[in-house]
Amino acid sequence: MRTILITGPGGSGRTSVAAATALDAAREGTRTLVLSADRADTLGSTLGCATGAVPVEAGENLTAWRPDAAERFRDDLTAFQSRAANVLDLLGAARLDAEEVTPLPGAEELSLLRALRDAALSERYELLVVDLPPLPQALALLALPEELRRYLRRLLPPERQAARALRPVLGRLAGVPMPADWLYETAGRWDLELAAVEAVLADAGTSVRLVAEPGPAGAEAVRDATLGLALRGLRPEVLIANRVLPEAPADSWLAGPLAQQRKALDEWEGEHAVRPVAHLGRDPQGADDLAALAVPPVTPAPAPVEWPVTDRLAEDGVLVWRLPLPGAVREGLDLIRRGDELVVSAGQFHRIVPLPSALRRCTVAGAALRDGVLDVRFAPDPALWPTTGR
Repeated sequence: MRTILITGPGGSGRTSVAAATALDAAREGTRTLVLSADRADTLGSTLGCATGAVPVEAGENLTAWRPDAAERFRDDLTAFQSRAANVLDLLGAARLDAEEVTPLPGAEELSLLRALRDAALSERYELLVVDLPPLPQALALLALPEELRRYLRRLLPPERQAARALRPVLGRLAGVPMPADWLYETAGRWDLELAAVEAVLADAGTSVRLVAEPGPAGAEAVRDATLGLALRGLRPEVLIANRVLPEAPADSWLAGPLAQQRKALDEWEGEHAVRPVAHLGRDPQGADDLAALAVPPVTPAPAPVEWPVTDRLAEDGVLVWRLPLPGAVREGLDLIRRGDELVVSAGQFHRIVPLPSALRRCTVAGAALRDGVLDVRFAPDPALWPTTGR
């Protein structure tokens, strides 16, 4: 399974690029699904067919799907009320009817992630093209499965499942049903679902394509996105410079915008694999316009980003954990060791990362940022590190 996640600043044309990428792959004979998170049917307008909660055939080998977050949320809440019926009755809580339920913030993101999981597990498709929300919502969405799983483990750690054995006793003493069983079962089910989404996002066949218009705003968004992706262990497979203007005479009104675009393109060429896509002079609509965009073809996914641990015990007495963070600046970096985790802050982005097993028996001895790579040095803790010769 090959999965391509496409995002970019709002108004950058990411949906058109996603549709064109999916259509190009489908015409090559690849069974393709294109997913969109937009409330408005921008994807359908671009493809020339309406899309919605039910997947539709948008062409030969091409399926389009725009999951309905409201419907999914209503179904989940109804199921939850059924499972928690005893507790709700105990509290005297009134049930919510499906018709009065509206999605809470975050429901759309969860709905898209579930659709991605379902599509990946269906084995009906060879390629998934996902039109993610604009930056920075897309970066928050990519972080969501890992963060939610961490919250679940903190609130309901697996070790506390032993408390289930006390449920019958507590129930007799209190005279009311205890919710321990369904609570842990619900948490376990959520953790399993989130783990499946996380596996799709972390799969070697999954990559990210950034879409941005070359210019000052696009350049800033690309810098932020590159750092945010790097902190999640991702890097852009390709940077699609969208709506590149045609050449024009020096006295044309296009001279200024062209100069801005050229400056941004020159900067990007030194840091990314850039693919310019020409401005059509209109918003793409229909198969012919999408084909005219000439987006990059689907290729095998690039090698995944690695965060290796380098053994320098013999030379310097330390182990070095190398974290590629292109775009990071020393003033914007912060590291905190907390138990078996490392809290990494880079600019506006944060991530709590489990330490590799070898580093859990070490103490942090320092860190240095060089050429976009953060080297964190760990010294073995004599009380925990195995010794020889005894």
